[in-house]
Amino acid sequence: MTTNTSDTDANTLKAEEWQVRKELAAAYRLVALFGWDDLVFTHLSARVPGPEHHFLINPYGLLFHEITASSLVKVDKDGQVVASGGLSRVNPAGFTIHSAVHMGRDDAGAVMHLHAADGVAISAHRDGLLPLSQTAMLCLAHLSYHEYEGVALNLDERERLIRDLGDKSMMMLRNHGVLTAGKDVPETFTYLYFLMKACEIQVKAQSCGPVHMPSEQAVRTTAEQSQSLGSAAALTWPALLRLLDSKNPGYAV
Repeated sequence: MTTNTSDTDANTLKAEEWQVRKELAAAYRLVALFGWDDLVFTHLSARVPGPEHHFLINPYGLLFHEITASSLVKVDKDGQVVASGGLSRVNPAGFTIHSAVHMGRDDAGAVMHLHAADGVAISAHRDGLLPLSQTAMLCLAHLSYHEYEGVALNLDERERLIRDLGDKSMMMLRNHGVLTAGKDVPETFTYLYFLMKACEIQVKAQSCGPVHMPSEQAVRTTAEQSQSLGSAAALTWPALLRLLDSKNPGYAV
């Protein structure tokens, strides 16, 4: 008996896509669990395995704690819906931001963008993210900045956004929020967690009065130690899924 190679490849791609769908749905629910969501706004996306330039994003209108693997919308690089599990509208600003990164960075398997209050607060701070904590110092070598240009509806902004991101995995969208990009959903969410935690710590530290700054040598040393930060996902992601399974299961349908 012979096996049709093309059928095997297609089945493999379907299985790989379903795995990405489950991971992305989990990330949406984790954002809600940590209190980082913004009603139906902001967005997380992931590249669909395969030769097509397709990626998955949330249907515009669902709260993050409602997202499931099958409800995610598949769109192409032009923002056209390829497949949906019900609601098929996507946030146009989400398409602008996410398509920029997915099209400009071949290594970006996932992209996550939030309007969480502490992240927006630090994006609006004159000095941005400061080395006030070990967590922040682990982020700084991975961080870039992009100036606010208005609601991201202008496709021309994509070129400037990807230019400002460069080869970094984290970005402050000035006066707007935060963004992370990584090879896959687990890595990208891990970057997001570190960046949001660093922002939360800074907001609290600066609200207490004068802050203590570490030495430049300590900042440099921690930056060197942070080069493998994304690899922490191997430990964090399974633990996060266990947390989600205990608090808000049902995302993998």
